[in-house]
Amino acid sequence: MIKVGIIGANGYTGFELMRLLSSHPGAEVVFAASRSLAGQKVADTYPTLKGFYGDMLYEDVDLKRAAKCDVVFACLPHGQSAEICGKLIDGGTKVVDLSADYRYDDIDLYEKTYKIEHPRKDLAKEAVYGLPEYNRDKIAGARLIGNPGCYVTASVLALRPLTEAGIINKRTVIIDAKSGTSGAGRKGDVAYNFNEVDGNFKAYGVTTHRHTTEIEEKSGAVVTFTPHLLTIKRGILATVYCDLIGNEKDVDAAYARYEKEPFVHYLGSALPDIKTAAGSNCCYIGAKYEEKTGRLIVVSCIDNLIKGASGQAVQNMNVMFGLPETTGLPRVGFHL
Repeated sequence: MIKVGIIGANGYTGFELMRLLSSHPGAEVVFAASRSLAGQKVADTYPTLKGFYGDMLYEDVDLKRAAKCDVVFACLPHGQSAEICGKLIDGGTKVVDLSADYRYDDIDLYEKTYKIEHPRKDLAKEAVYGLPEYNRDKIAGARLIGNPGCYVTASVLALRPLTEAGIINKRTVIIDAKSGTSGAGRKGDVAYNFNEVDGNFKAYGVTTHRHTTEIEEKSGAVVTFTPHLLTIKRGILATVYCDLIGNEKDVDAAYARYEKEPFVHYLGSALPDIKTAAGSNCCYIGAKYEEKTGRLIVVSCIDNLIKGASGQAVQNMNVMFGLPETTGLPRVGFHL
């Protein structure tokens, strides 16, 4: 049984990890840390966890305690995670980091994007980007995983087969993406309260969103990325526009790389919706060609909290510990 620790367990990604791991046959959460809620019952924050986790308490961020785990999921803000993860790695504990601190190959690009100096450049060079569909072999031998961002997962899974096949103009890519409010995390920011989001729809981070550089590094394209906030709890729908150099058969052939992937489903010209993906660890992709403009339009949908965060983190853990990749992960969405 894999002994699991979660640092930042009180947030939505921490909760989702605890929920998913409650039905995982090969892993057990033995340490749930929260600086703000240390000493309080987990079930007081999330009553739905009561039946499985009983009277488990949130603990303080005790690295000696965390070091007794086989793997630690770090659900901390960018900039705060790198040093804590580094100390755990130094002590021999494997880590899946859900912040951006270990996602970038180019450390200078990370520092420019997040406007901070990376405290563990040595580990940043070693860390493996946790997109199993592309890095499965490296993940299997890794001790530190940089778990991808939610917008990035939806965008890169849609875009990278096309750039690798050389069938699109890589400088013409526009990504218009929409996310549920859970993507902003569990915080009291007035911009995300009910009165502000209900009946509203808005773009944010236009030309400045930090996920843009991660999308570009991992897809190989130059991207105009515009995120929008939907008045739903969970889910991402990313619409990718690009100039097609090849033809429609080339598109189908590029996406054929996902035929044996358990969590990525290419639908051809049928376009997915959030309802299809929400509640699952799956990404659904559909594509249509617009003849009058020569553009390919790709729609990619995921659950931002599962495939876009905690589910993908568990998927990475499974690969790291030699378990079947699908263990403990939902492959069918809620629909309702």
